[in-house]
Amino acid sequence: MMLLLAALLGYLSGSVPYGLLLTRAAGLGDIRQIGSGNIGATNVLRTGNKKVAAATLLLDALKGVVPVLLLGALWGREAGLVAGLAALVGHLFPVWLGFKGGKGVATGAGVLLAAAWWVGLVCAVIWLVMAKVTRISSASALTACAAAPVVALLSGDFLLAGFALVLALLIIARHHENIRRLMAGTEPRIGEKTR
Repeated sequence: MMLLLAALLGYLSGSVPYGLLLTRAAGLGDIRQIGSGNIGATNVLRTGNKKVAAATLLLDALKGVVPVLLLGALWGREAGLVAGLAALVGHLFPVWLGFKGGKGVATGAGVLLAAAWWVGLVCAVIWLVMAKVTRISSASALTACAAAPVVALLSGDFLLAGFALVLALLIIARHHENIRRLMAGTEPRIGEKTR
């Protein structure tokens, strides 16, 4: 019963569409009508408002961090991991937006940082290095996601490695359009405005 409640609370935390709420509050319109139509920080950055993009990134990460830490402290590690996974699912498929959400990179990073800070930190460094080299957010995210279960496995913690693998697969699956554009060489670069 506690795991089900953890999943529900995690989902509700993850389903809050901060990118949409912040861009509307800032008078930037509906983020779903801009660029890729995604509600995440990378697309918010395409509005040209770096502060709103940074706030979106932070809040999207926190909605992954809070359920893992809070429910993990209350009901144990398994409840925290379940809540974290549910938070990612909530971000990807929010009930409030007809189950059409973001790509899950910031929320997934928050979940990983809270579940095993060193795995999250290594993946964040991988993302930063790839972003510097490629200037393509999706390529950076996909590389970091692919690395997450491998990094977790190095600790010998098979539960953590399996958890990181599920997170990575969900995020990679949501990037199917990006993968097609990467293969075609048409994926936009970080900060590039697209209409």
